[in-house]
Amino acid sequence: MLSVESAPVVRTTLPAVSGALDEITTVFYREMFRDRPELLDGMFNRGNQASGAQSRALAGSIAGFAAALLDDPETRPDVLLERIAHKHAAVGVTDDQYAIVHKYLFGAMAEVLGDAVTPAVAAAWDEVYWLMADALISREARLYREAGVEPGEVWRPWTVVDRHAETPDVVSFVLRPADGLPAPRARAGQYVSVRVLMADGVRQLRQYSLSSDPGGDARRITVKRVTGTAGAPDGEVSNLLHDHVHEGDELTLSAPFGDVFLDDPADASTPVVLVSAGIGGTPMCGILAHLAGIGATRPVLVLHADRSPADHALHAETSELTRRLPAATAVFWYERASREEPASREGLMDLDGIELPDDATVFLCGPLPFMRDVRGRLLRSGVPAQRIRYEVFGPDLWLPDPSA
Repeated sequence: MLSVESAPVVRTTLPAVSGALDEITTVFYREMFRDRPELLDGMFNRGNQASGAQSRALAGSIAGFAAALLDDPETRPDVLLERIAHKHAAVGVTDDQYAIVHKYLFGAMAEVLGDAVTPAVAAAWDEVYWLMADALISREARLYREAGVEPGEVWRPWTVVDRHAETPDVVSFVLRPADGLPAPRARAGQYVSVRVLMADGVRQLRQYSLSSDPGGDARRITVKRVTGTAGAPDGEVSNLLHDHVHEGDELTLSAPFGDVFLDDPADASTPVVLVSAGIGGTPMCGILAHLAGIGATRPVLVLHADRSPADHALHAETSELTRRLPAATAVFWYERASREEPASREGLMDLDGIELPDDATVFLCGPLPFMRDVRGRLLRSGVPAQRIRYEVFGPDLWLPDPSA
């Protein structure tokens, strides 16, 4: 709980701090990586740093947490904290790193805001930071226990046993543990981090959804080659995987994490709606494969949008899994029509005329503008916000206002 002394200070200064957070986080990362360059080795993605996505996500999470404390000082924003905790656990964040972040974050705040950071202001925001940090540390400790690993020790070697091109720019890799030990438990819809050694000797990582049934010892990730646009760099990890990783090679994977997964069998009869676009269909394919594997009879509605059938990764598999489920239906939208898919719809996804099952749990994944648009449509159609679960690839830029 935010103290009665700090609450009015945070309330008064929140607009100014929020307005400067982009600059503060930019200075924070610059100074921290200057003094602690080892943190760029296997902990932070350079592409997200270059694009500013990581800075914006950090700024949004701090502002969102502070605003939530002011709205209801007795509670914590559980959705925000749980999502961040899973992201942190997937890259092996440990308790001691919060002190490092604190040092450079508050140094950056003092540099950017100058004399406005009085002792009272610094003390109030220090309280906000440690309330958030302590909540995350507790959640991350639980995630590590559930994963059966020591804090931060999430990495294991895996062998690529199959590589398959899904589309010209999407490749699937099937992997098994290289150490001969059983694969860790995973839930349908979760992701793993992949850590690779770049040509300059720096390790980089990226999260990829599990795109097949997570049961058994095999895991599959489906990777889209990221080509930089509007001045953004190409995806280092995706391009290395596409160009240099083949059957027989080893990859370093984290234990599986992610707060968006299929609740099963607790809600075994609850209808499921899977809504995706582009490469966002990968976790949906994993959920479908799990449902087919356990012989699920619950209603399932699959909605996917893509540029064309040829660009639709895992298209045939998604269709086949849908056919295997007795109460499942799929509807596909393509920007470019094709005679090969006479039953598909042309254009962008449009939910008009789509009958959504009552009390369904909706899983949503794809580009952020797509998810914002579809989520708004779902809310307007009467789907409660708590029944819409979304997954963001990379830093979560939706965190400040998950109801938007």
